[in-house]
Amino acid sequence: MRKKVKLITSFFYLGHSPFMPGTMGSLGGLIIYFLVRGNDLLYAFTILFLFTLGVMFAGEAEKVYKRKDPAMIVIDEACGMLLALFFVPFNIYSVMLGFFLFRIFDILKPPPARRLERLTGSLGIMFDDIVAALYTNIILQIIFRVVTFS
Repeated sequence: MRKKVKLITSFFYLGHSPFMPGTMGSLGGLIIYFLVRGNDLLYAFTILFLFTLGVMFAGEAEKVYKRKDPAMIVIDEACGMLLALFFVPFNIYSVMLGFFLFRIFDILKPPPARRLERLTGSLGIMFDDIVAALYTNIILQIIFRVVTFS
């Protein structure tokens, strides 16, 4: 069971990267994004599926790793990255800006993300990234629905 928890919450061990594990988890989310982006139903299901897995296993992963919200748990970043780009018009600029903004918001944790991060267990791990993703998505929607990049 410990191996399954680590595999899922580290998003296939990307969270075990010695170099910026949260960023690696976000990159893992981008890989999934490129696989599902053409199918809105599959895309939405994938976000919901990753969120559900995160809620189910992230709290257990804290016990496995013996600390609160360890850096190795990156399923929240993968899920957040997908949500950040959900229904955003696709182009290389939206993906790059989305990645950058999501990482900034995830690191800075603007309100209410910091407060939500204090929740115990899985919800605290997952919800701060959901807030970062929503902020990112709102900004991207405004930019890429108003400004056209070719």
